[in-house]
Amino acid sequence: MSDVTFFETDLFIPAYRSIRRGEWEILISELNFAGGYWSDAVLVRNMAGLIRDGSTWMSMTPMEIESQEIGVRLSRGDVVILGMGMGWAAAVTALRDEVSSVTVVELDADVLALHEELDIFSQLPEAARRKISIVHGSAFSYRPTGPVDFLMADIWLPLRGDNRVDEVKRMQENIGAQAIYFWGQELEIGRLAALDGEMLTPEGIQRIVERTGLPLVGLEYPAYDQLLSRAVARHLRSPQ
Repeated sequence: MSDVTFFETDLFIPAYRSIRRGEWEILISELNFAGGYWSDAVLVRNMAGLIRDGSTWMSMTPMEIESQEIGVRLSRGDVVILGMGMGWAAAVTALRDEVSSVTVVELDADVLALHEELDIFSQLPEAARRKISIVHGSAFSYRPTGPVDFLMADIWLPLRGDNRVDEVKRMQENIGAQAIYFWGQELEIGRLAALDGEMLTPEGIQRIVERTGLPLVGLEYPAYDQLLSRAVARHLRSPQ
């Protein structure tokens, strides 16, 4: 096992435990071999997953973490997160000095009940915990009480969805965020680039982002075009 690579990240990962509420449960697997969003497969210890009806909605795999970490690392100011999931994005975002508040909007009451008992936010320092507020509501109807600097949306089961830009636009109509990052946006940019005949260069990506009409972040992230291209090559089979 000396030459086996285990997953590592400098981002905080809460300690999860097995729990069930309604149709949702968190299960822990001691050792898994898992691929990343843009990185090669590695071994993952004590991997937690959020399961519903046999389908994994989220898990602490390299793919899940890498597919959200750009949004997390670029978050700032007053942040709205649409979709609780396992609470990871909210927890890590709240730890950032650049973030003032984190509002999590979740529609499913059982997910909220699960998190109320699990209470992963209790693992955060008090200053980070105080930033977090939770709203029971729909991502498509939520309206903030004040300005929103940064919006992260992750309400979907599949990583790819061809109508995702339109759905994020519906969210943005009510929220009016200054900046947005949504789950799987690299694959949507890649799909639109293929349809439009754009190369996945910084300039080509910028043109696609402008065509979405959304204030998407990412290009300012180091080597974003390279990471996006790797994610597209790994997960996007067809632009259609």
